[in-house]
This record gives sequence, structure tokens and C-alpha cells, in this order.
Amino acid sequence: MEWESFRRSDNVEDRRAEGPTSGGGFGGGQLGLGAVIVLGLVGWALGIDPRLLIGGAEMVNSARHQYTQSETRPPHAGAPSDQMGQFVAAVLAQTEDVWSDVLPQQKGVAYTKPRLVLYSGSTRSGCGGAQASMGPFYCPNDQKVYLDTAFFRDMQKRLGGGGDFAYAYVIAHEIGHHVQNLLGILPKVQAAQQRASSQAQANAYSVRLELMADCLAGVWAANADRKFQTLQPGDIQEAISTAQAIGDDRLQESSRGYAVPDSFTHGSAAQRTQWLNTGLRSGQIDSCNTFAQ
Repeated sequence: MEWESFRRSDNVEDRRAEGPTSGGGFGGGQLGLGAVIVLGLVGWALGIDPRLLIGGAEMVNSARHQYTQSETRPPHAGAPSDQMGQFVAAVLAQTEDVWSDVLPQQKGVAYTKPRLVLYSGSTRSGCGGAQASMGPFYCPNDQKVYLDTAFFRDMQKRLGGGGDFAYAYVIAHEIGHHVQNLLGILPKVQAAQQRASSQAQANAYSVRLELMADCLAGVWAANADRKFQTLQPGDIQEAISTAQAIGDDRLQESSRGYAVPDSFTHGSAAQRTQWLNTGLRSGQIDSCNTFAQ
């Protein structure tokens, strides 16, 4: 995939320098056991209630922690300078340029640009805590895509996928959920899932939603190639290999030795390949109506 000459999006929020966020338990203001013991001894020696010393120290520690989080390490806004950050910013920019044309032309809906958050390990999102183990995801509450790029390494090492266009497909899939949100599809499906009579039915809604995002990733790729001539020999196969590798049946069979279709949430390898190809061939949003199947 040729991406180096493309502009970079400024809608990248780089939180990788923050490292993993606290997972609860001890807050930013609480003291370690050693500090509590020392302050207790000091209070006993000076005839001061140790609770006053400990409470005051925790207040100071809490203020320092909050200052550190909000002032000394703000998230970097704009295109990062490292190669992976540059790649992500270039792909995001291309989704912006394509969907800003395609969505109004095909559906009469204006495209609002989402932000993409790069993080390492864990971070906060409008949908709750984000963990690397969750994989990339889109949060409709804050209209941001969350991505720990370690997922790309996992694609290569554990899932048998990889390559620039395969990584771009993953990003485009999450942007596909943003398009669903702008079209009003995402909230309707989420409401239907809440009304579902069983978990299997709720999962079936999820599968259709994810397959539609695969198809929309294909729509993006088709229109990006027409607009920018991005695709190179082997790119499509990279994306198809990745779609197959992250099919629910492949993942379940590799982890437990068998697949349980009722528990699928993203679709089988064959389904994901089918819908990605549908979008690639047509370049049309209307071809992606997985709910009509």
C-alpha cells in the first residue's frame, strides 16, 4: 500500500507516553505502606495524631498526581512523529478524504471526522476503560477510535495477518462503525440488542453490525483506490487473509479446538471475507446492508 505521500490527519490523540492507567484500587493520592508506617512513627514521637499527618500527606500526594496527569503529560494532539504514528495518521486522513465525499454523495449525510486515540496497554474512553486485550474499537459516546498498535504485532505473530493494507483495513473497519453511527444504524442495533430475547439473538445483531463494518471498509478501499491509486499488487490478499484470520470460527478453533456459532460476535472467516469483497467490488454503501440478508 502506498501511503507515504498522503497528508497526515491532525485528529490523532497520542496517549502512548502515558503508559497504562491505574486499574483501580489505590488511587493517585493514597500512600504506600512504608510511608504510612514512617508517618505513624513521626506522629507518635511528636505527640501528633498520625491520622492528621497521613491525611495531609495524601492530600499533597493527590494534588501532585492530578497535576502530573493534567499538566506534565498531556496527550499529544496531531500526527505523531514515529513511523507507526505517521502511518496511522495517513490512513486516518485518507478515510477522512474518502468519506467526506462518499457519505454525502451516496447517502446525503455530512461526514464528521472522528478522533483516533493511540494508547499503550490501557486508557480511558467514553465507553469505559480501554484495554489492549479488547483490540481496536469505536466508542459512539465520544466518537473516537481506540487503538493499541501492539494489535498489529499480534496480527503478524499470532493471527497470521499483517502488512500495511491489512492494518489499514483494521482502522477502516473501526471508521466503518463511525459511519454506521452517523447513519443512525449503530444506536438502532444497540437498542435491538438490549431488547433481544437471548444472548444468541444479541450476538446475531452484533455479527451483522461487524460484517457491515467490514463491507464499509471495502467501500472505503475501493473509493480510495479510485481517488488516490493506493492499492498495490498483493494488498487485497493481505486484507482478505486478515479478515479470515480474525473470523470468530478461526479464533475459537485455535483457542478451544471447536467453534460455537451462536457465540459469534464478528462473523466467520468466510462471512468476513465475503462482505469485505462486497464493499471492494461495489464501492457502494447500499451494498453493505447485512440486515437485509
